[in-house]
Amino acid sequence: MKKVSLIVLFLAVVSAAFAQSGELKIEGVYQGKNLYVQNPFASSGVGFCVYEVRVNNQVTTDEVNSSAFEIDLLSFQLTIGSPIVIQIKHKEGCKPKVLNPEVVRAKSNYSVTAISSDAEGKLTWKTTGETGALPFIIEQKRWNKWVKVGEVQGKGTQGEHVYTFKVTPHSGKNTVRIKQVDNEGAHPSQDVIFTSKVTQVNYALDATGKTVTFTNAGGQAAETMYEIFDKFGNVVSRGYGSKVDVSKLAAGTYYLNYDKSSAEIVIPKRR
Repeated sequence: MKKVSLIVLFLAVVSAAFAQSGELKIEGVYQGKNLYVQNPFASSGVGFCVYEVRVNNQVTTDEVNSSAFEIDLLSFQLTIGSPIVIQIKHKEGCKPKVLNPEVVRAKSNYSVTAISSDAEGKLTWKTTGETGALPFIIEQKRWNKWVKVGEVQGKGTQGEHVYTFKVTPHSGKNTVRIKQVDNEGAHPSQDVIFTSKVTQVNYALDATGKTVTFTNAGGQAAETMYEIFDKFGNVVSRGYGSKVDVSKLAAGTYYLNYDKSSAEIVIPKRR
């Protein structure tokens, strides 16, 4: 009877210890490599910090009772690019450290097999070799810089995928591209050039300095993408439309980007 009581007491102590444990959680995509974990002693001085590891909610068979151990992801027969969640359960008062977390971060490994755009700005591209569900960022060359104009979520799996995005063209020749960004930096595609049917846009600041109006060659209102900067380079207005309300801007010199052109505007002092 005494022996049974001691066993019950021991289990209660162990359960209480684990009840106050923590969890280190890592989410990412499988890239074909294993994780390595630095495993300190428990704060009590008895045993090691980690007591259980789960991969996609399945308990691993890895030996965790050592100062460092490997999480064998290969044994789970995962496919490259598939989502993965690792839960490293540890005791209170200590914390393990994953030495190479970058191996489960999505990487931009896509290859573009075809990319083109029509005159209306419908951009279409085909990819292969994706290994992580990273977004494709669509950029348009305006005002001597690349401007982000949209985003399409990548599928992140092997095989061929087709994507489309409608770019809003400016007048004349347009240059666009796609790119992905991972922990190693940006990975842009080749530039795509097309000529739109959009006519050149003009601007006018009214005499009171309250409104900027955009028109086409025929003098009709024309919508365009625009940016207004102050003399310190701060963006004070940005959008898309045929008019911009600048009545709240302080008097002074500002820089206007619109269509594919740039101009300097002067807001007068108001009475």
